[in-house]
Amino acid sequence: MSFDAQENHTPQYKTVKLPQGILHYSDRGQGPILIFLHGLLVNGRLWRDVVSKLEGEFRCIVPDLPLGSHIQPMNPDTDLTPPGVARLVADFVTALNLDDVTLVGNDTGGAICQLVINEYPEKISGLVLTNCDAFENFLPLFFSPLQYAAHIPGFIFAFSQLMDWSLARHILFGLLAHRHLEPEEESAYFTPLIRFSGVRHDLTKAVCGISNRYTLEAARSFPNFNKPVLIVWGEDDPFFTYNFAERLTKSFPNARLERVAKSRTFVPEDQPELLAKLITSFAVK
Repeated sequence: MSFDAQENHTPQYKTVKLPQGILHYSDRGQGPILIFLHGLLVNGRLWRDVVSKLEGEFRCIVPDLPLGSHIQPMNPDTDLTPPGVARLVADFVTALNLDDVTLVGNDTGGAICQLVINEYPEKISGLVLTNCDAFENFLPLFFSPLQYAAHIPGFIFAFSQLMDWSLARHILFGLLAHRHLEPEEESAYFTPLIRFSGVRHDLTKAVCGISNRYTLEAARSFPNFNKPVLIVWGEDDPFFTYNFAERLTKSFPNARLERVAKSRTFVPEDQPELLAKLITSFAVK
């Protein structure tokens, strides 16, 4: 399997040095600022088709978070618990000297968004959540064995070797999206985990650090977040069911809910055009 992520260092693909290490990100377009956060075992490519439709009107910034598909490991002592990743996002926003940011999150990235608006709300002007961890559902029950197994020495290495098998990759991705996994995404998502021990170390720390106490604590602050919130929820998701979207909408004082047909967890993969239209109507005032 070829690995072409290093070839993505175009003028729109950059790095920034943070206290936690070097973070890679893409930065495309001009206008109101959108920051897109992905979840476990994917990277910024998850948002590629959404960004391509938005970059004409917005500045779209997409970091590759250290969640198992990043190409450069963080410093060995970096805190990769959910609060630690939220701090990394806040430091990223500060390092780029950004203000009036709209956060857009999916899957684990949605949980991180919730922690960011709770702990560091001052630079956030809006929030878009697609199917994601929330409340007590972090991780979903189906994936909780992975969290427990991650504490076993060598498990993440064994998992990475399983992901070297194309059928395993397609089964995993098929649980999360109707759309088939293309070869370019296979390489971008899974080669770092297979090839780099530092990436596996970061993923181990991130998975072991997950706890729903963080999302439950963040949820208690939602009534205080008066900025506009858009909830965009794929209705075919067995892991993040629609009742979580309804609970999130009711928890924020200024939120609206959009239901998306023919989409599982990865709304940016299954319905990128619709998601881009909804973000445009939400973020352009």
